[in-house]
Amino acid sequence: MSDLEAIAADVIDVSLKLHRELGPGLLESVYEALLAGKLTQLGYAALRQQPVDIEFDGLRFENAFRIDLLIDGVLLVEIKSVERLSGAHAKQLLTYLRLTRQPLGLLINFGGETLKEGLKRVVNDYKPFAPSRLRVNQNQGNR
Repeated sequence: MSDLEAIAADVIDVSLKLHRELGPGLLESVYEALLAGKLTQLGYAALRQQPVDIEFDGLRFENAFRIDLLIDGVLLVEIKSVERLSGAHAKQLLTYLRLTRQPLGLLINFGGETLKEGLKRVVNDYKPFAPSRLRVNQNQGNR
């Protein structure tokens, strides 16, 4: 299994390139297919529309939801192509992370003018084990 932070960095790099070259406005499925294809070329296992079963109160629900992309079995990627992300989008990904017991997910909105405004890291009690280019709340005294 690859380093989770390295996987996230590669997903972000490829997403930035896709958005820069193709621009906003395509369907989510197009960005999903292209992102998965490029990540596969880079050597990652990129599963699209991965079905997830859930259990609740003794009941099992098969294919309760689908993950847009599951990278190397450890990183969930939720893709949007909307003008602006809402709080519900991040909550949706956090719920997916909790139900799959995964620590980290990326919410990527290809619909905005720039990808920077549409990129969110969502964590599920995740304790980073490697430096990340996206971590903004680093302790300034440790430099």
